[in-house]
Amino acid sequence: MSRDIPPPPAAEDLSRLLQMVAARRDREAFAALFRHFGPRLKTFFMRGSMSSGLAEDLVQETMLSVWRKASYYDPARAGASTWVFTIARNLRIDHLRRQRNPADLPPDPEDMPPSMEEALLGAEREWRVRKALSGLSAEQQTIIRLSYYSEKSQSEIAGELGVPLGTVKSRIRLAMNRLRALLEDET
Repeated sequence: MSRDIPPPPAAEDLSRLLQMVAARRDREAFAALFRHFGPRLKTFFMRGSMSSGLAEDLVQETMLSVWRKASYYDPARAGASTWVFTIARNLRIDHLRRQRNPADLPPDPEDMPPSMEEALLGAEREWRVRKALSGLSAEQQTIIRLSYYSEKSQSEIAGELGVPLGTVKSRIRLAMNRLRALLEDET
């Protein structure tokens, strides 16, 4: 005898269920969320070499937080799964910190390579800055490149260009103001 397993809810359905919990404290909606996320959260926690019992406890904590914080969910900022798993991730980190073993902590996001989205956004931002730089005078381009790309101090720039330190400071300020204006005009 085979059981028909219903397909997992669509992202929009999960979002709608979360909004129902937030708006009306809808227990049926919460039960549906629990049925969907419970096993997935347990797998998530056990992947970090946690015991089954501890994973189940953290699932309970996560879903309790979902119930309590449902009103903070904003579908414009994140999908329901992302929001729930962020809560789970934070609870896992808190648990590991309480264990006081730094080797068990997940890697710091700053130490991780950028995601594809972050890399694309960075490339776009770099392109916009380079495009805006081309709108500066040659003198302003030189001062910005020496200061920010070559990471030279203002004193080093003054020596290299043979101009007073005050002139370097003024040129950097004027160039940055012009660059900011060009970047704001582009958006």
